[in-house]
Amino acid sequence: MTHYDALIGENFHLRRGVNLQVCHSSGAYPAMVFIHGGTGNRFNFRMQYEFAQTQGWEVLAYDLGGNGQSSRYSRYSIGRHCRDLHRLLQHFGIDLPVLCCHSYGVPIGLEFVQHYPAKAIIAIAGGTHDLAPWWEIPLMKFMAWGGRYLLHLPGVQTVNKFLSTSYRHSVMERFFAENPAPTDFDAYKGLEIFWDYNFFIRHPLPKNLHIPALIITAGKDPMFTAKMGDELASHFDDGTHLHYADAGHLVMAECAELVNEAIANWLNQKVISIHQQ
Repeated sequence: MTHYDALIGENFHLRRGVNLQVCHSSGAYPAMVFIHGGTGNRFNFRMQYEFAQTQGWEVLAYDLGGNGQSSRYSRYSIGRHCRDLHRLLQHFGIDLPVLCCHSYGVPIGLEFVQHYPAKAIIAIAGGTHDLAPWWEIPLMKFMAWGGRYLLHLPGVQTVNKFLSTSYRHSVMERFFAENPAPTDFDAYKGLEIFWDYNFFIRHPLPKNLHIPALIITAGKDPMFTAKMGDELASHFDDGTHLHYADAGHLVMAECAELVNEAIANWLNQKVISIHQQ
């Protein structure tokens, strides 16, 4: 019997010139929607997607425009990502999603809730401003200009994998097999929209910060610190901050069981139990 991998998904024609690779599984409330970070793809959230399926929840994951198997954008903007997410949710009849975002996916989630309704937001290793460490911009420009071609050389992906995490277990081996550093131009070009991002300059009077928010940070993450997580959680009326001291930027894969359990407990307390009342 052949095992079907729900994360294979399908190529979905969203609008003229844009096709997104989309995975959707029907299920019960709540509808979990996963938004990956820069240079990532839908497989970044494999452990959370499969966990949500076992819980019986509706679940949606997709490759952002310019990433993974989705088509490129003619011009990149956070607003364009948000509008396309809204189109996807309309197609699947999802009215109040629980957004689960990682890294640069967090600004997309935060911007989304400024314009569209959502039930809750989970922000993993990403926030409102100062998201690019000093070394990222020159490195990503180098990759866009041609450095990405080095990733075709034997052993370079292995070195990248070694530097990206201190975890050496089978989950992370599969993570890097499904999420190699991209070799196409748009995956790096699309990062520029986040480099000067400041949520509070864009939205001096932000909306929808009353929704429950779960903020997850990791002690070995050089890009998003516990202090930044505390600050982000404080902006929500109902913000919860969880910190995993021994994990890094890929905490949702490195500590998948702990993160999944925390998400389930938080959803049961903040979202599901209230819905059932």
